[in-house]
Amino acid sequence: MVDHTQATKSISLEQYGIKNAKVNYQLSPEKLHEIAIEKKQGVEASSGALAINTGEFTGRSPKDRFIVKDDVTKDRIWWGDINIPFDSDAFEKLYNKVTDYLSEKEVFVRDSYACADENYKLNIRVINEYPWSNMFAYNMFLRPSEDELKNFTPEWTIVNAPGFMADPEVDGTRQHNFAILDFTRKIALIGGTGYTGEIKKGIFSALNFILPVFKNTLPMHCSANVGESGDTAIFFGLSGTGKTTLSADPNRKLIGDDEHGWTNENTVFNFEGGCYAKVINLSKENEPDIYNAIKPGAILENVILNDNGDVNFEDTSITQNTRVSYPIHHINNIQQPSIGKNPKNVFFLTADAFGVLPPISKLTPSQAAYHFISGYTAKVAGTEAGVKEPQPSFSACFGAPFMPLHPTKYAEMLSKKMKEAGVNVWLVNTGWTGGPYGVGTRMKLKYTRAMINAVLNGDLGLYSYDDYHIHSVFGVAQPRTCPGVPTEVLSPRATWKDDEAYYTAAFKLSNAFRENFKKFESYANEEIRRGGPQRYAF
Repeated sequence: MVDHTQATKSISLEQYGIKNAKVNYQLSPEKLHEIAIEKKQGVEASSGALAINTGEFTGRSPKDRFIVKDDVTKDRIWWGDINIPFDSDAFEKLYNKVTDYLSEKEVFVRDSYACADENYKLNIRVINEYPWSNMFAYNMFLRPSEDELKNFTPEWTIVNAPGFMADPEVDGTRQHNFAILDFTRKIALIGGTGYTGEIKKGIFSALNFILPVFKNTLPMHCSANVGESGDTAIFFGLSGTGKTTLSADPNRKLIGDDEHGWTNENTVFNFEGGCYAKVINLSKENEPDIYNAIKPGAILENVILNDNGDVNFEDTSITQNTRVSYPIHHINNIQQPSIGKNPKNVFFLTADAFGVLPPISKLTPSQAAYHFISGYTAKVAGTEAGVKEPQPSFSACFGAPFMPLHPTKYAEMLSKKMKEAGVNVWLVNTGWTGGPYGVGTRMKLKYTRAMINAVLNGDLGLYSYDDYHIHSVFGVAQPRTCPGVPTEVLSPRATWKDDEAYYTAAFKLSNAFRENFKKFESYANEEIRRGGPQRYAF
């Protein structure tokens, strides 16, 4: 039998409405790993990592994410399909049902915090129904020291009950699962789904409101790393575009792989204490840092193991969105604390399903603002419930599902910071080349790495006609040569067999950009509007 004793102190959950629960407080990841296996909620892979199945949901469910509409939020939130309002009284009733459900049960509680910069620290108490969800919280949030725990006062609370099913007709939800933020009560309430990404993205969404509204700091859906000379690089992108992979660079120290803030003092800090990486088609050769991070303390989600406990990373029979969560110290080369200064290069990563955008191009300030507001990528199958095939999609600020304010608020903040810091901005297509999805091939990782290294080493230089070609449809500057990359790869048109087919697809995407941007035009100034593709196909 596993010893379930508390790690440091015994705590009561009565103030949360959870009565007579058996509380496991601040257990070590080793202990949580053991308990998950003892409860038959997971198995140990040959690497020593814990392999679990998140159940019905293997991705986020955006249509079941709500924000309580009250005095704090009603005039600030950008309400709509992304930020769906929830009634405050209905939240109170649902919260009480969830805490009643957790009463009398064995629960797992962890005190942790978000934001590596002391000036922006957010203390969080996580209450989980399952041990592996609590282990995920250990990995993904920042870990307080024993001294910090003695006087720890949580500011936000996450209540996570995957086994609780809501009744939509009674509870005001859309279906039995839900993830609801209440900015007055400072609670993230999650039920009916075991997908751990809802835990991390709940706090990310909260910070995307708190930091710009109250702290004058830009929250970013990005990864970041820092070079030997102290230059910080920022990588924006949605799931599956390469944020985690490309920021894990043996020659640069990792600040973080997914969520950061950019302060008035021109520093960049990680919100998190770990990484949550996709492992579809993972190989030691292509992504050694992530591969080697899969060891005791890591949690594998929805992967298939063979009889020896080895993972088949190609097997997507449960989901395309197979994942691993691990604490950031599983990566050897990390920045401690997770803070960087002096951002020099910003990369916008996009997985272009049309196969028409250049693999790398340099953006003017107006193009940077336009592409940031547009946030083009392909929705990759499995990242969201109901997405079976990649689709071209636009996600404002490369993170619309987590942005409670109007996208132009974040774009204005980014634009100002980019100008003040004098950063270079690059659009990187990690998607398809030689044709659209289904015809062309995915851009080789080694080429993308070579292009990014060329930028970071200063090999691509300033814009000049001799060194760059202006794309005839998108107006971006694509380099004519790049160390380590065949010249024909740099021109997307040259990789296609049929010029006419290429331009038809390019105009189709350019029109999609313009159509999408119509909803922002009334908010965007002339400079930003000029940053988009200029031509329609006839």
